Amino acid sequence: MCMRCQLTGREPGFGNRVSHSQRKTRRRWNPNIQRKRYWVPSLNRFVTLTLSTKGIKTVDKMGIEAVVARLRQQGVKV
Repeated sequence: MCMRCQLTGREPGFGNRVSHSQRKTRRRWNPNIQRKRYWVPSLNRFVTLTLSTKGIKTVDKMGIEAVVARLRQQGVKV
């Protein structure tokens, strides 16, 4: 599964792991990505989206119809 939110665009962040002796090695911070299935009444079918937890809260706030319309405007196949 891709570590990218379809709605917010959140991706892993990269940086250094710093030990007590200040040695630096590369690390990454992964976003909390979930696969969520929503029923879209206008399409009369389920739509599966790959969303971060912030993206799920955005869907709850805006509604799935508005989110699907916004994704289609961006050219994402839903």
